[in-house]
Amino acid sequence: MVKTRTSMRAAMVPWFICALGALFYSYEYLLRMSPSVMAENLMRFYHLTGAQFGYLSGSYYYYSYVAMQILVGVMMDRFGPRRLITFACFLCASGAYLFACSDHIILAIVGRFLIGLGSAFAFVGAAKLATIWLKPRYFALMSGIIFCLGMVGAAFGDIVLRVIVDSAGWQPAMTFAAIGGLALMCIIWFVVRDTNPYFENQIHHQDAGMPGMLEGLKLALKNRQIWLCGIVGCLLYLFLSAFAELWGPAYLAQAHGIDRVHAANANSMVFIGCAIGAPLWGLFSDFLSLRRLPIIMAAIVAIIVFCILLYVPSLSLPLIYVLLFMFGFFSSSQILIFAIAREVTSIKISGTAIGLVNMLVMIGGIVFPPAIGKILDINWTGTMVDGARIYSPHAYTLALSLLPLGIFLGIICTMCMRETHCEIHVEDSTV
Repeated sequence: MVKTRTSMRAAMVPWFICALGALFYSYEYLLRMSPSVMAENLMRFYHLTGAQFGYLSGSYYYYSYVAMQILVGVMMDRFGPRRLITFACFLCASGAYLFACSDHIILAIVGRFLIGLGSAFAFVGAAKLATIWLKPRYFALMSGIIFCLGMVGAAFGDIVLRVIVDSAGWQPAMTFAAIGGLALMCIIWFVVRDTNPYFENQIHHQDAGMPGMLEGLKLALKNRQIWLCGIVGCLLYLFLSAFAELWGPAYLAQAHGIDRVHAANANSMVFIGCAIGAPLWGLFSDFLSLRRLPIIMAAIVAIIVFCILLYVPSLSLPLIYVLLFMFGFFSSSQILIFAIAREVTSIKISGTAIGLVNMLVMIGGIVFPPAIGKILDINWTGTMVDGARIYSPHAYTLALSLLPLGIFLGIICTMCMRETHCEIHVEDSTV
């Protein structure tokens, strides 16, 4: 009986701890995309242009997020995830509260910056927990589950935050989000642990001291496959960083004439598609023992689906829902790049490698949201409603054409990557 209970604990505890890491990623994702459901409110409140809104909600978040990624990876490998994730959750909650209380654009920028700073630890921390607590063959699946919960948080934000914003205002909505973050912080601190007692012989952290940390970073930076993973991830991630997280609801409302609530609900279908697709792509990739082929196949379908949405006029609302779901489902194959990154590095520098890849992925969040906003501003016809700019369908078509172009370039780069066949090649860390 004792052995049975121990075996059950050994089987369940690792997944529960990894789930808490994934839950933090879900929370930070809710905060990340929250401006998309309050775009008109923020543009009206702060008197912003499209480009300025792109900087506030996208770039200032990603400045701190991207800048921290390599350091976060190194710190995860050196100090473990528990303390870092707990502090990161506190930063996210503090940033959300500051953003909610701001009556000046500078305070709002600082709030978004703090949210980005804390969020920088989320995916890398959850992935590091997976390398500590789960066997390597489950990493692709766990990466999909982490991404899945992130999308659930985003969909929750699209639907629930929209209701709160419409009923109480955008500032109370962000205050509620801050309170939720403080509660999650306490749970993580008391439950998550940095060592796995069921695999005591595994080495999860680098050797102590600065030399060991720098050597791990050097190995990751020298790995050509890591750089390719990051570039591919950046280009394939545009469906979220440039569309669903930011411009999606406004595009659906202004270009397709959908009311704000239905636009937010429709946009959430991208996140729901991701939530369902990410773990399934992990399983499918493991079943085929291939990484590149599923990414390429899914990305081609994603381009076709988005082009239908973007270039075909007069689509019905149910069809828009279906297209957005398919767009999220097929685009979520992007998560496989993190499995590739894990398979070409040692467990001792897995956090550093994943942090480097995640940094490259998120660079798109700095560049593309304001670029889309700039194209919209150039093609703006001067229409304003209650102090907020309204853009024409033609302007959105021109601006969002960056997405299929970026995904196509991502397919080309994927063809240049080495196929790992779902096996760990530690020797590649020194290539």
